[in-house]
Amino acid sequence: MANEPTTASTASESLRATRVYAMAGLCLAAGLAIGYLLRGPQSPAPPAQPAANAEAPSAPGGPMGGGSIPNREEMPRMAGRPAQPAGAGMTSPGGAMGGRRMPTLEEMKQMADRQAAPLKEKLKSDPNNSAVLMQVGAVYFTTHQFKESSAYYGKAVQIDPKNVAFRVKLASSLYSSGDADGAIAQLNQGLSYEPNDANSLFDLGMIKLKGKRDSQGALVAWQQLLKANPQLSADRKATVVKLMADVLTMQGDQHGIESRKQ
Repeated sequence: MANEPTTASTASESLRATRVYAMAGLCLAAGLAIGYLLRGPQSPAPPAQPAANAEAPSAPGGPMGGGSIPNREEMPRMAGRPAQPAGAGMTSPGGAMGGRRMPTLEEMKQMADRQAAPLKEKLKSDPNNSAVLMQVGAVYFTTHQFKESSAYYGKAVQIDPKNVAFRVKLASSLYSSGDADGAIAQLNQGLSYEPNDANSLFDLGMIKLKGKRDSQGALVAWQQLLKANPQLSADRKATVVKLMADVLTMQGDQHGIESRKQ
C-alpha cells in the first residue's frame, strides 16, 4: 500500500511523456508531410488540401522546405483527418458496391511509376535537371515510396548541394523511410550553409525528439529557431513554445523518477 502513490505518480509521468511524444509525432506529420506537400515542387501527384502558409523564409534558388512549422489550427486537423496517399479512394475489386479501401504499397508504386514516367523521359535528355529530379521525388514521396523519393532527392542535392530546401525534403524522405540519422545529417549539412533556416531547425528538433528521444537536442534546435526567426507568426511561435514547455515538463518528471529510485 505504501508504494501506491509512487506507482500512481510514475504512471502519470509516463502518460505525460507519452503525450509529449504523441504531440511531437502530430507536429512532425504536419511539418514533414503537410508542409512538404504544400511547398514541394509541382508534380502530377494529387496535392494535399492547403493548410496555412508557412512564414519561415524560403531557401534561395528553391521552394520552401519540407518542414513547414504547423500552426495550432493545423495540428488538430491533422489528428482528425490524416492525409491520404494518392489513390486512397480506389474501389475494392469484388467488394461491396461503393466500398473503398486503401491501396497497397505495390499499387501506389505502380501509380507513382505511371505518374513519374513523363518526368523520367525528360531526365533522359537532361539528367542533371534538379527541378525535374525534385518533381520525380515528390511523386514517389506522396505515394509512400520513400526509398525512391530519397534517391531522386539525393541526386538533386548532389547537383545543387547548397540548396537547403532540397536537403529538408531529402531529410523528410529519409526520416519517413526509417533513417533518422541520415535525416539529421542532411539537416545539419543544410544548417552549415544557412544556420538559421527555420524549417531545418524545426525538423531537426522534431526528428531528434521523435526519432532519437533526444529531448535536449530538440530544445537546442528550437531555441535557435525562435531566437533567429523573429518573423514567425504568433501561431507558429506558440506551437514551438508549447512543444518546448512540454519537453521541459517531461524532463522534470524523468528527473523526479530518477531521484526517487536513488
